[in-house]
Amino acid sequence: MRLKEEGKVRWIGVSNFTVEQMKRAPTIAPITSLQPPYAVVRCEIEQKISPFCLSQNSRVIVYSPMFADLLTGASCEFPCRRLEPESARVQRASATRNLQVVEHLRTIAGPDHRGPAEAATAWTLNHPAVTAAIVGFHNPQRVAGIVGAGTFRLNRAEIDEIDEAIKVENAV
Repeated sequence: MRLKEEGKVRWIGVSNFTVEQMKRAPTIAPITSLQPPYAVVRCEIEQKISPFCLSQNSRVIVYSPMFADLLTGASCEFPCRRLEPESARVQRASATRNLQVVEHLRTIAGPDHRGPAEAATAWTLNHPAVTAAIVGFHNPQRVAGIVGAGTFRLNRAEIDEIDEAIKVENAV
């Protein structure tokens, strides 16, 4: 807060805060944005966090919309070494489910000559609380497979199809 008062920063953002932490934070400094993980296969923020941010007019800048490259459709040996070791999502059952979601993304993106990573990122950007997505690359060749996500607009039917695929795969 001192840096903001001194004019050295304009905005104050936090990463991975819970709703409870965001409710306590304004006693120290106003929060302008939150940076949580968010991906087609990692939608936990939709339960409490994004509704709270919308109600507070806080911006949400998500990270890992491609779930550590898994949603690019590129092969990744499981458990994927780039994910946090404690992540239960990289177990074989989850990996199979996630790869099935990738195939749904590939089908939706194909007619527009796009890839699953673009569809996955476009899906996250469609959320009303999300103002931006931070994507990372492990090599320069991956840039071509995601760079168009910023201009890729999914229509309502495509969003519904992805949402339905997530529900079906989560039920398995």
